[in-house]
Amino acid sequence: MVGFKTTIKKFSILFNLFLLFFLCHLILSGQAGRGKGRLNGLVVDEEGKPVAGAKVIIQFTREKGIQFESVTNKKGEWAFLGLGSGLWIVTASAEGFIPSFKEVNVSQIEANPKVVITLKRIQSVPTGVEDKVSLELLDRFAALFQERKYDEAIEIIEEFRQRNPEFYPALINLAECYREKGDYDQAIKNYELALDLAKKGDMWSKEVTAKSLAGIGECYLRQGNLDRAQDFFKRAVDFSPDNEMVAYNVGEIYFSSQKMDEAIYYFNLAIKIKPKWSLPYYKLGLVYLNKADYELARVNLEKFLEMEPDSELAPSVKNILEYLQKIKK
Repeated sequence: MVGFKTTIKKFSILFNLFLLFFLCHLILSGQAGRGKGRLNGLVVDEEGKPVAGAKVIIQFTREKGIQFESVTNKKGEWAFLGLGSGLWIVTASAEGFIPSFKEVNVSQIEANPKVVITLKRIQSVPTGVEDKVSLELLDRFAALFQERKYDEAIEIIEEFRQRNPEFYPALINLAECYREKGDYDQAIKNYELALDLAKKGDMWSKEVTAKSLAGIGECYLRQGNLDRAQDFFKRAVDFSPDNEMVAYNVGEIYFSSQKMDEAIYYFNLAIKIKPKWSLPYYKLGLVYLNKADYELARVNLEKFLEMEPDSELAPSVKNILEYLQKIKK
């Protein structure tokens, strides 16, 4: 009799556990994506300035149809409450910018780090590209390029070129796709074709020439041909000596390729062209950090902070400066 009661008791416990598990499963299934998690962040442009009015969508990856939307405030800030644990995709978009997204693991237990999404500006569409289909093709191309789907992006930009054969700046987009695919010969071929067409001296010539020269330089740099790369970068800057963005972009290319001395030269050149521009000082600070020249890193980062005390980059710059102060002691 005792054995029978023990068996009944065990069965009752197991049944209750099963029932509890089943009910929990129903509750969790019915509230998928909901919880106590909080996620907030910023949407900024390439200069670190806030993008107000940007649309932010957060999507739960474990179950379709669960998403929430928000709009950034004047400071580019956004926030979501009541999120469940798991992987979420945060997408930001704004008029005049290429949409961008990030995948974020949300926790309900620990504080989730701030998510910063940087949006790149879409190049203005010149006169002559006004039909709706062409504009939609440009939008699709920008999205595919951002997602690194270069083969699909090539198909779209080729379709665009068929509709707009006179719009030769699209060759830059085509070249960039091949460059990112690692097909440098094809990339250079398209850059050179754009250069040749830019000789006509129309409204697009100056920008296309500078971008093509810098693009060819980047292709050679990625192939390890530093001499050819330097030659084309110099030609790009010489062609647009008053354009700080050309010098800055060349500095960025060198920096991403770990060519620190060359990056320093071009970031300084950008400052020389436009002394009141803060971003090159920030980049110089990072370059000198990489070179372990902490004093010059401090000088440039402090200069950036002096010029942009309220920048979204300011907190991270302050953290770096605090670290530099500690290691100095």
